[in-house]
Amino acid sequence: MQKKTKKVTPAMIERAVASSTAIETQASTEEVEARLKTNKHKYQNLTLAD
Repeated sequence: MQKKTKKVTPAMIERAVASSTAIETQASTEEVEARLKTNKHKYQNLTLAD
């Protein structure tokens, strides 16, 4: 019997990054998420390296 795996979404990654950063900086997860969302447009033209 195989376990169903969840598809990792960009929202899940954003939440994980915000949570990790919040722990490291002692800020709330909501504050970090808000900062990530406001800065999202700043780097839209960048792509990941191959």
